[in-house]
Amino acid sequence: MSARRSDGAWIFAYGSLVSPRSLTSTIGRAVDPATEMHLAHVHGYGRRWNYGSMNMRGDWHHDGVDVTEGVVISLGLQAVADEVCNGVVVHITSEELVALDWRERDYERTDVSDLTAVDARIDGPVHAYVPRPSAVERYQAAREAGRAAIRQTYWNLVREAFGTLGDHHLIRYDATPAPDVPVVDIDLASPWKEQEQQQQRERR
Repeated sequence: MSARRSDGAWIFAYGSLVSPRSLTSTIGRAVDPATEMHLAHVHGYGRRWNYGSMNMRGDWHHDGVDVTEGVVISLGLQAVADEVCNGVVVHITSEELVALDWRERDYERTDVSDLTAVDARIDGPVHAYVPRPSAVERYQAAREAGRAAIRQTYWNLVREAFGTLGDHHLIRYDATPAPDVPVVDIDLASPWKEQEQQQQRERR
């Protein structure tokens, strides 16, 4: 199978971007996973719960403690020589890449072309979003202060997305080191809540 594109870049998705719904909400067009997403592995990186959001804040209750405007934690990649991270690659046009770069603006878009094995023939570079040191430090500081958590909805979204790739890929995803912060229902602060509600209305 061959997948050729002349502009933009291929993005290696290893977390929420594996979900076509999540990707569509950013680039503004429907993504067909059957034809546009290809199974892939990146060597030399491991998936970690190590990204502290630059702007996303929320309120939650956990173990008898109320947290207000805590830091929301998401998945990131970490360079680990003997690990391999599974996911998918999807082609993003130059125009769509602008929107995706903005969404992932505290990640470093990193060329992983030489480290990536794809179950299709593709033309063009492959990039992955790797957390900037500032994002990892934000996660670490919030964790130590007891002010970091993962959204239950994000947790569910990513796991369901890997489930659609097949049992083997879900097992590989489930082997991701467990987070050291809680997974809870988070009430997002505005404008994140308003943005999410608008996206939900548009999908109806």
